[in-house]
Amino acid sequence: MRRRAASEREAPFALWRKVKGGERLFAVNAAAGAHKLRPGMAVADARALCPALRLEDHDPHADAATLAAIADWCGRFTPLAALDSPDGVMLDVSGAAQLFGGESSLLDDVARRLNAQGFAARTALAPGPALARALARCGGTRLVPPDLAPQEIEAIAARLPLAALELPELAQKRLARAGLRSVGDLLARPRAPLAARLGQEALARLDALLCRSRDPIAPRFPAPAFVAERRFPEGLTQLADIEATLRRLAEDLQALLERRGVGARRLEASFYRVDGVVRRLCVGTSRPLRDPARIFLLLRERLDRLAEQGLDTGYGFDVLRLCAVVVERLDEEQAEFAEENPYLPTRGEGGGRDADDIADLVDRLGARLGARRVLRLHPQERHSPEAAVAAAPAAHAAPTTAAAGTTEKFAPLARPLRLFERPEPIDAMALAPDGPPLRFRWRRALHETAAFEGPERIAPPWWQAPQNFLARDYYNVVDKEGRRFWLYREGAPGQDAVFARWFLHGLF
Repeated sequence: MRRRAASEREAPFALWRKVKGGERLFAVNAAAGAHKLRPGMAVADARALCPALRLEDHDPHADAATLAAIADWCGRFTPLAALDSPDGVMLDVSGAAQLFGGESSLLDDVARRLNAQGFAARTALAPGPALARALARCGGTRLVPPDLAPQEIEAIAARLPLAALELPELAQKRLARAGLRSVGDLLARPRAPLAARLGQEALARLDALLCRSRDPIAPRFPAPAFVAERRFPEGLTQLADIEATLRRLAEDLQALLERRGVGARRLEASFYRVDGVVRRLCVGTSRPLRDPARIFLLLRERLDRLAEQGLDTGYGFDVLRLCAVVVERLDEEQAEFAEENPYLPTRGEGGGRDADDIADLVDRLGARLGARRVLRLHPQERHSPEAAVAAAPAAHAAPTTAAAGTTEKFAPLARPLRLFERPEPIDAMALAPDGPPLRFRWRRALHETAAFEGPERIAPPWWQAPQNFLARDYYNVVDKEGRRFWLYREGAPGQDAVFARWFLHGLF
């Protein structure tokens, strides 16, 4: 819970909520506890015992949001940070404690930083998550070394109350009637009668408390495989210092990615502020990337966008982290040799340099506008020209040059650069029912045909009803002024006695 001012902490304070239509206390501070107020007590009884009690509504959504923010901030100690509702955060610090001077120093650092943010926190570290949770909530030993013998762990757990097992209320009442008060009382009893009276779930919780089994935690964010970070004794507040740090992190990340022969497809930069606020920037790439200069340009695009909205550095960022969240295989290229060898195609001819420039443009636009707002057209195997392409985020794989199954021998006529969303009807005149138009009128303008190419017949698929898509004969038509049109006649001669109609579908 967040600590209040000194004068407010000394006054009795409690949160209340409605339970089955009645008003009951949800949480109390130390001053209220001194007046024998406890969670679950009726508000009327609490006021009778302590008239000076100050009450506020319990807001579970605000509690959950605050706890999630604390868990995100705890990512500065380890990427494996999980919620332990309703009032805890679980951290897996295996192998990370040495970075903070040892387990005891790590616990002190966590408690000190949370207290500086105004939170009253209790910390504990143990080989198992269940024991660490019990020690933090029920008191007792604060640090249990990971190499402790099982007998010593049992001795520590034996001093804990039965509430540390977090058993159902009915099971707790049965144990209380039997005169059992601590975990040690359970350990002194045979397991078979306990299993018959309490069930296997209670024994499973007991084994977890004794670190005989470990329940996995579910971190809020998956741990990335490649991480580079910088820590500072004092927070960074200047944008130039933050950009310089990001550039060094990109260089560190490049070495990690090269070692595994992969490139980043999704990057995430995390900024941990001194006062507990965490800011994150995510960028995607259109191809595997590990060049630090290009990575930095993408991050700077997002950082500049954030700075335009007002980059609130507060007291400064003391931890900056750059992660490669999604990676793909990336083989090395010998670009210099290809450029100097006259017998090999240049990068522009093979699409290398031009493709890189386009990919850089796509990445920068995606970083500035959002990856889902930058689209490119991918060819689709569809009979209808309206469905021959589909828009997809440009950061995805590059589209193929032609639809699968198309060969050069049966390649279709050239497609226009501009395709109308809906074909526009035109008035056309042809010498024969199945011939090209001699002239046509479109948008009140008359066009005389000077040359044409076609027809290219596009028929409906066999599984589709003919009335949904009539056969079309497409023509590439050039008028006498040199303008080029893509038009078609709908309804082949003799097709269900449908009168042929002409449409303009696109412009070259």
